[in-house]
Amino acid sequence: MTARPRVVLVTRRFWPLIGGAERFMAELGAGLVGRGRAVTLLTARLDPAWPQHIQFHGYPVIRLPNPSLRFWGTLRYVYALRSWLRRHAGEYDVVYTAMLKHDAWAAIRAVSRWHPVVLFAPGSGPTGDCAWQRAALWGQQIRKVCRLADAITAPSPQVFGELVEAGYPRERLHLLPHGIAVRPSPCPQDCDSARMALAHLQPQLQLGPSAKLAVYVGRLHPGKGLMELVEAWSDVVRRCPDARLWLVGEGPQEGPLRRTIRARNLQHHVALPGAFDDVRDFLVAADLFVFPSHQEGMPLALLEAMEAALPIVATDIPGNRLLIREGREGLLIPVQSPEALTQAILQLLGDTELAQSLARNARARVEAEFRFDQVLDAHLDLFSQLIAERQAGPL
Repeated sequence: MTARPRVVLVTRRFWPLIGGAERFMAELGAGLVGRGRAVTLLTARLDPAWPQHIQFHGYPVIRLPNPSLRFWGTLRYVYALRSWLRRHAGEYDVVYTAMLKHDAWAAIRAVSRWHPVVLFAPGSGPTGDCAWQRAALWGQQIRKVCRLADAITAPSPQVFGELVEAGYPRERLHLLPHGIAVRPSPCPQDCDSARMALAHLQPQLQLGPSAKLAVYVGRLHPGKGLMELVEAWSDVVRRCPDARLWLVGEGPQEGPLRRTIRARNLQHHVALPGAFDDVRDFLVAADLFVFPSHQEGMPLALLEAMEAALPIVATDIPGNRLLIREGREGLLIPVQSPEALTQAILQLLGDTELAQSLARNARARVEAEFRFDQVLDAHLDLFSQLIAERQAGPL
């Protein structure tokens, strides 16, 4: 049995394109390296200006060819991924692939005869993997192959249930909730330092001494409720002129968001700083975290905000309710309701005692229930178990 399994992580999107699933894979890689495991991460070279090889948090990242032409780019990436996995099959023991899409199909087809392949299904609902497989070209064929994986991990009961409904073998499904590394709780001096550092990084992030700052972290995607948040912010600044909103991330809605911000004359109140692999400074600088998503599996962004001891306004959806209990760790509001967003944001900006209570409770829950060491242990146990089964004999 391999005492220290060598792991290949596969995620088509990766730094500098960082969403929840990408940040999770990045943290998992760093955690595995910290436990003495050899890690290689394979991703797509979505921009020809990006280097083919980098070192990221202690492990190598290899970017495989992915031309910009949509159909041809996917075929080229899938071919390159299969080829790499086969050429280097003697250099690793298990493959862990994010999302049940083309990457998963390629990994299973490439090496499942020799190594266990584990799939990670991060999302649920209309933007989740099961919905994608139902609607996408070749989605049904990809689902048939994905069902052959040695194991599939789901971060939430909702994702788990969707996988069962889609016909994935229940005995191969593993509920592995997200976790996060817990660092010392921020203090007011940390907030001041973070604001100064970010202002130095980007002048648009300069804040006045009385400014109240709300932050969103995640993909700039239509399913994240950001248009409703910008609409709500028009009303927030009428009542609280010094309020500022930062939408931290990247994605297909960036252009429409910028146009909407200009149309509402909010350029001096709402900023889009871009994507960052470490968002800690943004969270430490904030007074409030806002997460108006329409659908989630188990959002890592919420865990990060809870760990940073921030009061939270989030939509009342199953993925968010896994972490936030109404009135205890945050305020939950209806989906696609700018009015409810406005009311909840103003309530927390105006009620310091309530905001501090929610922040303390959120931090305490992460410390008690969602430490990253638990997530890391669960993944290592699963990898070791699957490798041992392979080495013991044929399936």
